[in-house]
Amino acid sequence: MDSISPVIDGFGVVMQPENLLYCLIGVLVGMLVGVLPGLGPAATIAILLPLTFAVEPVTAIIMLAGIFYGAQYGGTITSVLLRLPGEASSVVTVFDGYALARQGKAGTALGIAAIGSFVGGTVSIIALTFLAPLIAGFALDFGPPEYTALALLGILLVATVSNGGRLKAVVAACIGLLLATVGRDGFTGAERFTFDSLSMADGIDFVPIAMGVFGLGEILYNLEQRDAASRPPAKVANVWPSRKELKQSSGAIGRGSVIGFVLGILPGGGAVLSSLAAYGVEKKVAKDPSRFGKGAVEGVAAPETANNAAATSSFIPLLTLGIPANATIAVIFGALLIQGVTPGPQLVEDNPELFWGVVNSMYIGNILLLIMSIPLVGLFVKILQIRGSILAPITVLITLIGVYTVANSTFDIFLVVVFGLLGYLMKKFGFEPGPLVLAFVLGSLLEANARRSLILFEGDVSGFVTRPISGVLFAAFFIVVLLPLAAFAWRWRKAADAELAHPSGTDGTDGADDDSATGADDTTDRGPADTDTPVAHTTRKEQP
Repeated sequence: MDSISPVIDGFGVVMQPENLLYCLIGVLVGMLVGVLPGLGPAATIAILLPLTFAVEPVTAIIMLAGIFYGAQYGGTITSVLLRLPGEASSVVTVFDGYALARQGKAGTALGIAAIGSFVGGTVSIIALTFLAPLIAGFALDFGPPEYTALALLGILLVATVSNGGRLKAVVAACIGLLLATVGRDGFTGAERFTFDSLSMADGIDFVPIAMGVFGLGEILYNLEQRDAASRPPAKVANVWPSRKELKQSSGAIGRGSVIGFVLGILPGGGAVLSSLAAYGVEKKVAKDPSRFGKGAVEGVAAPETANNAAATSSFIPLLTLGIPANATIAVIFGALLIQGVTPGPQLVEDNPELFWGVVNSMYIGNILLLIMSIPLVGLFVKILQIRGSILAPITVLITLIGVYTVANSTFDIFLVVVFGLLGYLMKKFGFEPGPLVLAFVLGSLLEANARRSLILFEGDVSGFVTRPISGVLFAAFFIVVLLPLAAFAWRWRKAADAELAHPSGTDGTDGADDDSATGADDTTDRGPADTDTPVAHTTRKEQP
């Protein structure tokens, strides 16, 4: 009973009128912030920090936490309706959410996202309540080698979420990794790819890249297609998902909850990697993976569930270890320090009212989010009724204002234009921008921790596999890499065996007759990868 009483007391803290009010304000502000492209929860929390001085620490953190997980759903709204992810965790939702909106199912996408967000957040809070001590001890064993392996796994999944060819996905990911290296080297202080520009010395921010390749790039591409037959978006009659759609997405919501919670507790994992991993898993287990990117409800349910679960579980390393898992949590970490509260292993014992008050406020916040988001979906869907000629300049204006407000930098506006042109060219030549953005987000995590690991191991790369956790993660990485190669080798061997079994053609006749037949019969027994070229060669020979 002694272990349960602090949890019960935490509900008493949350139910105080002032804390309930600030929880409502936080969730509402977070959802609105997510709707505005460019103005993410980290910037909003930083702006609102002075307002927290006048309230109690637990009240301030309850409001800031509400902004964080409320923004995860708010970012979904622009991802679905405008193809503008306000947060990195909303990038994956663009693939199927926007496709559903183009089919007149924007309400379905946003409804599924709201339900998935609620379920993922609630499951994560329950698991956080009962498993926090055990998970905190496990996360304490993570160091730079483990983060390196985790980032590599995330980048490997980049090719999985692409709707185009894997080679194009790898090329786009390499561009993203290259962009992540721009700026001042954090270890040596040397400037890399800055072209002597002070504005680029601190590197390139996520917001200009995402807003450029997804926002302006999409607008420019659509303007080029303006001569094609255009039709207004379909009217949404019902924002509530059907029973069939709920059943179809139930598995994705369950798996996304688990993936989001597990990856969210790992510093460096967070909502970005969780949404990416959840989407990749759903695409792997689906009976028809070709549906993804064309409006699969699982493609919305999985990442939205995972990023909300991760947003909740990311408070575990903050509150129990004093380790911020991402930029937004780092701002909340600063807010705690300003309030005179030091997050760490002693917080549960020294300040249980704050710890359990913040944790239990998430139950209330998720209920408030669900209550507000579903009725307001119809209002947000009205955006689809605006003509493209009006929506395009409005979207450009919102994008540029949102980007400027992050750092008050006109250089960021220039970057948005540059990456908008890049996004247009990628779209035109069949390259998906998703791998570029996701690799950019994970690239800095990979580089920093890989270099720290090499310093730790004194240049001995074998240290990555000798540590238990990183060794297992690297083993999983190589298994995922080698499995497609093994499958290809098996298909090639099977095709070779079939060709040896019928060396003179499928009819088993003597090879002398087949020599004059241009070898067309031989091609029917070859593997799938070899069929196209011999057939095309035969056609060219027969034309004369």
